[in-house]
Amino acid sequence: MRLQHVAFLLLATCLTLSSVSAEAQSVSDTTRLSLQEAIMQSLEVSPEVGAVASDRDRALATQSLARSSRFATEFRAQSAHAIAPGLTNPNDRPSNELYLDPEVRNDWEDIRPFNQLEVDLLQPILTWGELSGNVRAAGHGVEVESARVRSEKLSVAFRTAEIYYGLLLTNELLRVADEAEDVLRQARREVERLLDEGDPDVDSADEFKLELTEQELRRQRAEVQQQQRTLQTAFTRQLGLTGGPVALPQDDFLQELDYEPAEMESYFERSIQRRPELHQARAGKEARSQQVRVARSNYYPKLFAGVQANYRFAQGRFRQENPFVSDPFDGRGLRAGLGMQMNLNIFQTRARVEQARADERKVSYQKEAAEQLTLFEVEEAYRDLQSKQIALESEREALAISRRWLREEQINFDLELGDVGNLIDAVEASLERRIRFNEAKRAYNMAVIRLYRTSGELVERIEAGTLVE
Repeated sequence: MRLQHVAFLLLATCLTLSSVSAEAQSVSDTTRLSLQEAIMQSLEVSPEVGAVASDRDRALATQSLARSSRFATEFRAQSAHAIAPGLTNPNDRPSNELYLDPEVRNDWEDIRPFNQLEVDLLQPILTWGELSGNVRAAGHGVEVESARVRSEKLSVAFRTAEIYYGLLLTNELLRVADEAEDVLRQARREVERLLDEGDPDVDSADEFKLELTEQELRRQRAEVQQQQRTLQTAFTRQLGLTGGPVALPQDDFLQELDYEPAEMESYFERSIQRRPELHQARAGKEARSQQVRVARSNYYPKLFAGVQANYRFAQGRFRQENPFVSDPFDGRGLRAGLGMQMNLNIFQTRARVEQARADERKVSYQKEAAEQLTLFEVEEAYRDLQSKQIALESEREALAISRRWLREEQINFDLELGDVGNLIDAVEASLERRIRFNEAKRAYNMAVIRLYRTSGELVERIEAGTLVE
């Protein structure tokens, strides 16, 4: 009797998929999310995005400060509280004529509270672009930080997709390992039985080969299990669910994305328009240009209006109406007018202008380099997607060939023309091709995600629910 039972068992198991792995969690202990839901959740709770968003909020506050500085640049009030002496008036002079009596003196034995309030207001009128330049520079600073937030979101979304598809791949690999262990276990029992019966077509070499295959499979399965646990923990943490239910992908099987790429030039155009790094570089260049304008404003005199008011009061002291006489402990005053300020050290001003221009040139070069790098990354991602698509189709065809080989070996056993070695080789080839096919599917999906990332539209597509067209 040939190993027909072994052949039938191998054929049936290798051509069907089991749906549950040994590491599956109970429904009550897990939460399942689609790729879109997982990315949206990770973006909402990501501390990396939150940290960069804090810088954007700071830039918004800086912009608000620059805007508010255009009006009442200096507007402050200052009070003073102390003690003041009373007065000795030996000649009983009227209170408005005290300054005429040389015998009127301060009486420090008769002290009383003293209060003073001073208010200063300074309003710029002509600054030669300093104030408006600061406002525009601050506005571009907000654009820079907003672009950083979008860039960080792209990184978080891509990392989430990597973990998501990595989990699906480990599920597939464990599914293949489970099936292979069952197959090898059944085959081992069959080989042992045939050896006991003295079948001439089976010898101890077949048994040793099975044992070696079992040990290699056990090693690989342990590695995949550890990878799966690590990815499950990373996925849960990525979604901010630490201490709660275990997060798992919504899908049970790894399926390739149904996506047909457009022409490469269209991705070039999208990346130039959408890549946050380019938005950041353009906004940074504009901000530096405004800083050059601010530095140049110091070449010219700046006109401002000022108002200063003060009020002093102490009980028992009297304000003298003579304009040439004043009491430091009792009085009021108001001054208003125009003023001019100019930095006369033109060499310092020139140095600051050159510094600002150098910074502007630096950002301009960075912008040009970022554009070149973006186009390179897009082309690299586009061609990588094409190669991954070809590799996927090649692995699909190789899997079909391995299955045909397995069926042919089964038929040979039916006709008593096969042997155990060929059958085991066919089984190993079929299992290996299934593994490589699943790896190719994951690589293809990540190539699509990478193309979306390099073109700057990954987060937009996720938010719009249009991951594939």
